[in-house]
Amino acid sequence: MSARPAAGGGRWVDVAPERLTRWLENFAARHGPWSAAGLLLTAEDGATAELSAPPGAPDAKDLDELRREAGEPRRIGLLLARKGAVAVGVAAGTKLVVSKVDTHYVQGRTAAGGWSQQRFARRRDNQAKAAAADGAGIAARLLLPEVRTLSALVTGGDHTAVDTILATPSLQPLGTLRSGRFLEVPEPRRTVLEDAIAQARAIRILVRDPA
Repeated sequence: MSARPAAGGGRWVDVAPERLTRWLENFAARHGPWSAAGLLLTAEDGATAELSAPPGAPDAKDLDELRREAGEPRRIGLLLARKGAVAVGVAAGTKLVVSKVDTHYVQGRTAAGGWSQQRFARRRDNQAKAAAADGAGIAARLLLPEVRTLSALVTGGDHTAVDTILATPSLQPLGTLRSGRFLEVPEPRRTVLEDAIAQARAIRILVRDPA
């Protein structure tokens, strides 16, 4: 379980489906008994918790439906990209069943100016384009054959790097599966890809403490 500040106040908490019951018990222990209006819980002391389904799970109208649907195993595509690194995989439930990680050297920024700076910028841009092209190729090989079996595509890392990869015309079928959930991850590696599964299948909860 992880928590981070939410824009506009409160905090986001990611809870594994199998830990939801315990989280709800702890929420009641901290804030008092709660009542539910759909997926919005309001505790005795005024704290609220708004729950949302994991990527690929059907929208739920109440807590019982969310609990049931969120725990169902699903096949989810993963695409993580940052600078010159990309990690692509398919998760079946909690297991990574297909994966590929690749890295490209992309130079960092420099403070140099003039013609040297322009040459550097062109070289860096070309390196980034090559990395994106290779990332798109990996996504095509691993994910396109799985499109019909995937419930969702979950992305993460750097928005620009991911968007550049998915802008490749041949990957349009993946774009239709893309979830609105974007994972904050470090430079993609095999272990990062494995850890991303937990984030991708978590129930996301917006918690706001009483004023």
